[in-house]
Amino acid sequence: MSSYLIKQATLINEGEIFVSDVLIEDGRIAKIEREIDNDTKAIEINAEGLYLVPGAIDDQVHFREPGLTHKGEIYTESKAAVAGGITSYMEMPNTNPQATTVEELNKKYERAGQCSIANYSFFMGTTNHNLEEIKKIDFKTVCGLKIFMGSSTGDMLVDNQNTLENIFTNVNTLIATHCEFDPQVKINQQRIIEEYGEDIDATFHSIIRDEEVCYMSSKLAVDMAKKHNTRLHILHISSAKELALFTNKIPLKDKRITAEACIHHLWFTDEDYKTKGNFIKWNPAVKTRYDRDNILEAVVDGRIDVIATDHAPHTIEEKSQSYLKAPSGGPLVQHAIQAMWDLHYQGKITLETIVQKMSHNVADMFQIKDRGYIREGYYADLVLINPKTTYKVTKSNILYKCGWSPFEGHEFKASVSKTFVNGELVYDNGKVIEGKIGMRLSFNR
Repeated sequence: MSSYLIKQATLINEGEIFVSDVLIEDGRIAKIEREIDNDTKAIEINAEGLYLVPGAIDDQVHFREPGLTHKGEIYTESKAAVAGGITSYMEMPNTNPQATTVEELNKKYERAGQCSIANYSFFMGTTNHNLEEIKKIDFKTVCGLKIFMGSSTGDMLVDNQNTLENIFTNVNTLIATHCEFDPQVKINQQRIIEEYGEDIDATFHSIIRDEEVCYMSSKLAVDMAKKHNTRLHILHISSAKELALFTNKIPLKDKRITAEACIHHLWFTDEDYKTKGNFIKWNPAVKTRYDRDNILEAVVDGRIDVIATDHAPHTIEEKSQSYLKAPSGGPLVQHAIQAMWDLHYQGKITLETIVQKMSHNVADMFQIKDRGYIREGYYADLVLINPKTTYKVTKSNILYKCGWSPFEGHEFKASVSKTFVNGELVYDNGKVIEGKIGMRLSFNR
């Protein structure tokens, strides 16, 4: 394992920005000092003018393996992730077969141990009938439990009230929820079809999956969590109305109910459906400018605790179908950090807050061991960002297996220069360095 000495980097860490050297040895951060002599024959990196941040930890991705590998694979999508400065991810259970049994969950861990360039963990999935299987999981080794309280594939929509009550009562770990009230989605869609016919386009998506659809389901989850004192984490908040369900009055360590914002809900609005159509069709839907701006405000003021991607690739052919047939989801891991830095350059969020929401808070919330900070003794999951080199998204530099990005054609104002995973250089100025495998995340629970 190589040793590295990063010289004169501008660190963004734990609410501070300062210039320092960082020594990496044996996969971990060995020393952080203003000046470090290179007496260990470490590979020296001149980082003057570059920012050094802890690698982002994405708590919601869909890498599509097993069973949906025509869209993406653990290898290809983790490759894109490290190119974007995401050094660890938590992957969702709606694959084929679904990760709703111990056996299938273990298969995903085994596969990631063979090919994932980034560090990894996998959520256990729920159905209306697998509570006994859930009870077998050791959640000291698994990031959490995922409940689809909104549309999903197969039998993963958990809409039985008794089942939800049993899960919220009996599972003593973080429960992450997708919250949309499915019966209301169906009512809204039928109303639109009756009025406009079936040949509708993506401009109707945020009307069919409106704020009430999200609020009804999120409130149900919050009320149930409060009733049972369950550790609840609501994913991809998409409406301003839902923000009333969360607080910034208590520190993160004391919160029993937390929330996540995703890149697409912080960037796009319903105005973008006119030009991007199904390529920004996500569930929950991208909504109004008012919703987007209020979600970002909640990220900044602490009502929303983390930023993620909900990376969920589909092929161009799948997305090019008519609105009602095209699947929801899109690829985002390669450009998430750059998108947030663009928002910083627009004066909407500080760099310290970006690092807090994409690294520190995720590590704290999930109780991830020795990651998410630039600290001596922690794993060297680190990213160097060049604030002066722009990065234009083109077909030629997209690493997703699906081959497209909703940011295609956009030129970001900053670029990812280098990414380290467990002290190994895995991305260097446009090139992924093959042959390195990430680690399974462990948790202090």
